[in-house]
Parts: sequence; C-alpha cells; structure tokens
Amino acid sequence: MKLRCAVIEDFQSVATTVVDWSPVTDDVEIVTFAEHLATVDEAATALDGFDIVVTLRERVPFPAELLARLPRLRLLVASGMRNSVIDFDAARRHGVEVCGTASSSTPPVELTWALLLGLARGIVPEAEALRTGGPWQSTLGADLHGRTLGLLGLGKIGGRVARVGLAFGMDVVAWSRNLTKERTDEVGVGLADSKEDLLGSSDFVSVHLALGERTRGLIGAAELARMRPTAYLINTSRAAIVDTDALLAALDAGTIAGAATDVFDVEPLPADDPVRTAPRLLATPHLGYVSRANYETYYGQAVEDIRAFLDGQPVRRLG
Repeated sequence: MKLRCAVIEDFQSVATTVVDWSPVTDDVEIVTFAEHLATVDEAATALDGFDIVVTLRERVPFPAELLARLPRLRLLVASGMRNSVIDFDAARRHGVEVCGTASSSTPPVELTWALLLGLARGIVPEAEALRTGGPWQSTLGADLHGRTLGLLGLGKIGGRVARVGLAFGMDVVAWSRNLTKERTDEVGVGLADSKEDLLGSSDFVSVHLALGERTRGLIGAAELARMRPTAYLINTSRAAIVDTDALLAALDAGTIAGAATDVFDVEPLPADDPVRTAPRLLATPHLGYVSRANYETYYGQAVEDIRAFLDGQPVRRLG
C-alpha cells in the first residue's frame, strides 16, 4: 500500500506541476491542500492519516500538540533550512524525521525593491487611477538617487539590497546590534552609530533582520517618531519586528510618508484587518519567497527528501 503525502499551503495549486514527482509516485500518493490550516484542530483533522507532510515556510506551526495527534506521520519536509515553528524535540519523541530544502535569497531581494520603487513612485494609486478614469497624475514621486537608504540588518539579503541601492546612486548605511565595520566595508556601505541615528537620517528604511527576542518589537512608536515625515519604511522580513499598531498610527497621523510590507502578524491576513485599508501603505500577501525558481527548488528538493527517506538515507535533516 502506498504511503500518503500531504502538500499543504499550495495556494497557487502548482506544487505538483512545477516539478516532476515521478521519482516517488510509485510509492507515495500526493494530496495537495490549497486552503490555509489556521488552527491545531484544523491541521490535525486535515492531516490525519498522512505519513508525510510537505509544509511551506513557517505559516503552519507543528507544535507538540499537533505532532501527538498525527500518529502516522513519519516525515515532515519544510521549505528552507531553518524553521522556528516546528517542535523538533517533539518530532524526535514521536519518531518524525524533519528535513529541509534550499531557499534562494534572490526573490525577497527583488520584492524589496519592487515594493520600495512602487511606494516611492506611487505606482499602485497612479495605475489604478489610469485604469478607472481617475486623475491624470496625482502623486509626486520620491527620488532615490542621492537619498539615504538605511538598512536594519546587513546579512545575505540586506547585503544584496544594499548593492542595488548603491547602483541607484543612493547613500547606503546599515545597523544591527552585532554589525561590524568590516562587514559594512565589505559591502561598501556606511555603519550607522545607532538604530536611532539610522532612523533619523534615512529617507528609506528597509528591515532585513531575523526574528528573535532582541528584534521582536524593534521598531515601535518611539522609533517611528524618529523617522523623517518624508521617509518610508519597508518590511519584507518578519512582521513582529515592527509594531503593527504603532505603524498604523504613524500612517494614520501622516508622521511618515508611507510604508510597504509583505509580512503580517496573522497570515493569511483576516478580511477585516485594518492593515487592508491603512492609508499610505503598500501591502502584498507574503510574496517574498514566491517565485518559480524558488518553488522549483522547494518542491524539487522535497521530492529528493522523500525519495531519500524511502530509501532509508534521509538528507538535509533539520533539528
């Protein structure tokens, strides 16, 4: 009898077509789920009777409570090689192997610039006005050349965002708690004296930090108040790094020129969430990792992980 594999969070219904699953289909039945599993009860009900689960990013947690309710589960494949919502200790106790895949930093870098440029030039309201017969030119675009781009974080993604900023002729500065001058010199950007200095001197602030206890709520009301009224904030990292209520208040009051975000405290975003109607906010439904090449990597390596597990030689083990 074939094993059963659930592929969850397949919102675009492309998981089984973007790559070739034939290396495992003789042994495994593939079932995809396009709907979000929002609670432990929903996940436990949907995934009951599956031996393998392929999960996308960190949207569906796998705590001990859920793992205990999936007695048949033997392999959990997560996209990426880091996952903060899987209880690895519980997985080991329940005999569940956890494996990952590679993940490219290119898509989030490109989306960061799509959001920054769209925000700076008013692309969404101008395009919508053109399509609906609205006013011909209603915004005044913000220039990039000669302006200051402040980066909170200068890791793999932040470093690549910085180089694009330099190509636009921007002055780029960066800050994080452990950032060194050697790293900023390597990228060719300035090292801000402090978070406050970066916020107060930047025309565009872009967040590229991992979420942890030291970064949760890093940008709150006091930090937003330090930003220039003509400045913009872009967050493609993790929602909890920026206090959402404080950001909405700043946008409502017009104390910053605008913001763009691809990440939210609850995903998918509830239909009545105030983020959906906030002024001066450009928001996208967590598209940072969503590209054909990345999906080919995620699902292609998921197939490899499943095949290796079936052959008794698991690869890319996590936890």
